[in-house]
Amino acid sequence: LPLIKKHFSAVSLANNHTGDYGPQAFSKMLDLLDRAGIAYFGGGKNIRSAHEPIIFDIKGKRIAILGYSIFLPRSFEALDDRPGSAWGEPDYIVAGIKKAKEFYGADIVITYPHWGWEGDKTASPREVFLAHLMIDSGADAVVGGHPHVTQNIEMYKGKPIFYSLGN
Repeated sequence: LPLIKKHFSAVSLANNHTGDYGPQAFSKMLDLLDRAGIAYFGGGKNIRSAHEPIIFDIKGKRIAILGYSIFLPRSFEALDDRPGSAWGEPDYIVAGIKKAKEFYGADIVITYPHWGWEGDKTASPREVFLAHLMIDSGADAVVGGHPHVTQNIEMYKGKPIFYSLGN
């Protein structure tokens, strides 16, 4: 954890392995991250906290980052009474971006979806749909990952979508 804290500003918990050892281990991980002072997003002790953005104030701008897991298994999803990752359901995405803008006063919103099949070199139609939904809902950039390869980049309504930067 000290090494992570030294080199990273925050970590995303929205991924397909974050819950491999069950909700108790996930909860313990959250406690360890909190004690170490390591910021995280895309996961939490319940559905509400899992969908909260992380906010950075940089050079007079408020930047919100929202992490979403959009790759099975969905069994790692945070619920009202269970810790886990933020599942990228369209309604949650729209509400999260709107809250980041309106409630948190974010000047810039970046979504960080964990999606796509390993080895696929182009985004799927579902990923394109969700990325466009993110931009249409107010996101300023989409930065995806998971397929273990880079994927296509798109400018949509003047905003960048990086479907996958790798893993």
